[in-house]
Amino acid sequence: MSVEFIDTNVLVYAHDGGAGRRHDRSVDLLRRLFEEANGSISVQVLSEFYSVATKMLSMKSEEAEEIISDLSGWIIHRPGHADVLRAIRLLRRYKISWWDAMVINSAVELGCSILWSEDLTDGQRYGTVTVRSPFR
Repeated sequence: MSVEFIDTNVLVYAHDGGAGRRHDRSVDLLRRLFEEANGSISVQVLSEFYSVATKMLSMKSEEAEEIISDLSGWIIHRPGHADVLRAIRLLRRYKISWWDAMVINSAVELGCSILWSEDLTDGQRYGTVTVRSPFR
């Protein structure tokens, strides 16, 4: 079984009823990952989701907390010092943003084959991780 990593934007769209097709595709993807029990995420993604959900989606704090709690059964990467150093190297090597480097590092460290994201180039490979957009 291959683990798949979800970036913040996918999680946000899944809880944004006004996002149209992006909402539907994100919900379908999350549903599949819950059913197959092969979803993964990082503390960074959970933190970014909480911030966006409570500010941009005007979600109540308790609702966002419940969504984050529901993800407790997923594999969750908790970055440490060595992860920061690896992300710095990814940033330099691929010329990507800091936060994208942290997400990619988390996916690599969890042994993910797929990183679902809208923010990175669909099909781009970072070592053993391939970026896929659920919206293509």
